[in-house]
Amino acid sequence: MTLTPESAAAFAELVTNELGEGIASTDPDLILKCSSDWSRMSPILQEKLPPGRFPADLVVRPTSAEQVPAFLKLAFEHDVPVVPRGAGTGNYGQATPFTGGAVLDLRGLDAIVEVGDGYVVAQAGAKLTAVDDAVRASGQDLWMFPSTKGSTVGGFVAGGSAGAGTIEFGTTADGFVAAMTIAPCDGSGETFHVEGEATIPYVHTYGVTGVATEITLRCSPARDWVAMYASFTDYDKALAVHRALPGLSVLPRLASLDEPGLVATLPAALPLDATKTSLRIILEASTVEEAADLVVEGSGEVVAVFEDYAECDRLSSMSYNHPVYFLQKSGRNCFHVEVGGLPLWDSPESVRTVYPGSMIHMELRVEAPMAMYVADYESEAQVLAGFPKLEELGIGFHSPHQWAVDRHVAEAIATVPTTDPKGLLNQGKLDRDAVVPPQADTRNEVLIARTTVLSS
Repeated sequence: MTLTPESAAAFAELVTNELGEGIASTDPDLILKCSSDWSRMSPILQEKLPPGRFPADLVVRPTSAEQVPAFLKLAFEHDVPVVPRGAGTGNYGQATPFTGGAVLDLRGLDAIVEVGDGYVVAQAGAKLTAVDDAVRASGQDLWMFPSTKGSTVGGFVAGGSAGAGTIEFGTTADGFVAAMTIAPCDGSGETFHVEGEATIPYVHTYGVTGVATEITLRCSPARDWVAMYASFTDYDKALAVHRALPGLSVLPRLASLDEPGLVATLPAALPLDATKTSLRIILEASTVEEAADLVVEGSGEVVAVFEDYAECDRLSSMSYNHPVYFLQKSGRNCFHVEVGGLPLWDSPESVRTVYPGSMIHMELRVEAPMAMYVADYESEAQVLAGFPKLEELGIGFHSPHQWAVDRHVAEAIATVPTTDPKGLLNQGKLDRDAVVPPQADTRNEVLIARTTVLSS
């Protein structure tokens, strides 16, 4: 249903009466804040989804896991659309309430329930910084964490896909999520438990299949991680070293490579030479000498090695799409496309022809690298025109300029008739009539070339 100010206030009062004081709010400032995410990283989405264009009608902030299914029962009974939200650090407009209704802000569910041997159980709103601290204190590592480590567990699982640890453990869909407690929007007011491959419909599907209240993540024995900075005057030699890193006796946790144009704006632990290519690696301490030998043999220089774990976090914060953010923050009007494939190592100059004047931020994967392909922004047409050219070069891509669920689509479509029969969850994000093959195994995938052309 479309809520009027009066019906929104009445529904907020109902939620308050049923769930408690302070759970529901129609405060305009809070609504504005919770109705947007970091989609402004895309100049296309910035034009289409400016703050205030798609406001919610109310914000619901549960403080206990039991309140989530109880609220969804009310939303189901009154046909109120619901958009689940974590910390709002997503970049694709995943948490934009296109049809108004309620934003379900899950940050109040921030408990770390249990740290066990090989796993951690946390509520959906727990910050990954806190979860990682608890896991490290137990002598373990999270399999992976995102470049935005301040994001929530639920936000990362529902909206992210990779991060530090992906080199070894793949994406969030490759076993990282061991189990989930899901609250469906089916009128039941109950939750259910899924494990193993049964979690796939709820991973990177933006909450369209149900709202996760509790998530079990995989851990492994802790390693002694260090942060290495290296630099190169020759980009091709830097690429060769990057490509050789999976040969280390212990896989690195992260290995990011930036050409000079992206280096100057990086908030590194030390001044970086912006005339050189920067290689930054999170290494197991016993492999530092091996990695240093590779750098020197590749005519590079080891600039620094930091043993403080906090410096590994800093290094991670300059990975994936964050160099694009730092470049934009400096005033550069640019866009990026997430790309992957061997041509990034084999023939980078041919890749650069797709968008003239472009730059590439690289991330290591074992079988083929992935990257953020960065160029100055002119228009949506300019961006879209490059996609078929990337395909011709054998480059897979994922567009960060659209908001539709584009991973595990078949699994989501098969699930929503049961978990969201009225289609109230995160409306406008899932094409329920799409015909796509299941794709559950994404380990070290070369990005799938599939995108949605948006209308204004």
